[in-house]
Amino acid sequence: MRSFAGRDILSLKDFSRDEFFRVFQVADDLKPYARDRRNGDLLKDKTLLTAFYQPSTRTRLATEAAMHRLGGHVLGFSDAKMTRAGDFYQESLKDTFHMLEYYADVIAIRHFQQGAPAEAARWASIPVINCGDGWGEHPTQVLTDLYTINQEKGGLDGLKFLLVGDMRMRTMHSILYAMAQFDIEAFVVSPPEMSLLPEFKAELDARSVFYREVPSVDDAIAEADVIYMEPVVQPDYTKSLDERKGETGLTPAAYKITLDLLRTRGKRDAIVIHSLPRMDELTTDVDETRYQRYWVEAFNGVVMRMALLALVLGATE
Repeated sequence: MRSFAGRDILSLKDFSRDEFFRVFQVADDLKPYARDRRNGDLLKDKTLLTAFYQPSTRTRLATEAAMHRLGGHVLGFSDAKMTRAGDFYQESLKDTFHMLEYYADVIAIRHFQQGAPAEAARWASIPVINCGDGWGEHPTQVLTDLYTINQEKGGLDGLKFLLVGDMRMRTMHSILYAMAQFDIEAFVVSPPEMSLLPEFKAELDARSVFYREVPSVDDAIAEADVIYMEPVVQPDYTKSLDERKGETGLTPAAYKITLDLLRTRGKRDAIVIHSLPRMDELTTDVDETRYQRYWVEAFNGVVMRMALLALVLGATE
């Protein structure tokens, strides 16, 4: 298995099966810091820089919280418009990240342009972590999702996933790439205009990912061990900011999960995973039931990012 020290975390395409479990193991080792709400000193001499060109709540704050829990330092920006990277000059990624590498030991970036983290990594000699790039990937979120599922289900092999939402989403890309390393069957439910693109299907087929497209959640929920959701009412992820204008459409029943549906059609031990934020695709009556694991994910998001930071900065092997 390759060392994580000094490594960029840009995509889950190149993660081996052993590497997933290594990250999970380190997360388990570091979990007591987050659970007990205390800060250690594992990264006391290290600095994280967060370069967020798109709005973020969970990803940015969980990444920063992770660095604090490990005793490290944090600086960065959450609105590129307040920097020369987003004002009149529109400074290039090359110039920005060739400069930023001198200010920190690791960079976490979210960007509206697919491939931007990889471009940033070309010009920075320190590790770069992709925290979401347009319609590309979101590896830190999906590692959190898989870590949560692995804990809750006692493993990943043999599970059946129901993927519901916009299949152009970066989380959907990352989780389907990850499935190539596990014995997982996926049922895919999305509106036709948001379905898997032909070129992505070809890539999944080449990686032997087992998936089936079905028209409605009703067609697969009875078999699903894990219901993995994203909204079908989406902003434009190629924009730095996409403000809501006017009325927002409602989610059709074919792509919606309710408590009644889970009770009457779902497996008793099914769990619901949602990275949030949500619209109306997941009703709030699920929140306090045995099905939900999205609040567990919020905690695990800090733990997972602690593991990644410790690994790429060489504090643990």
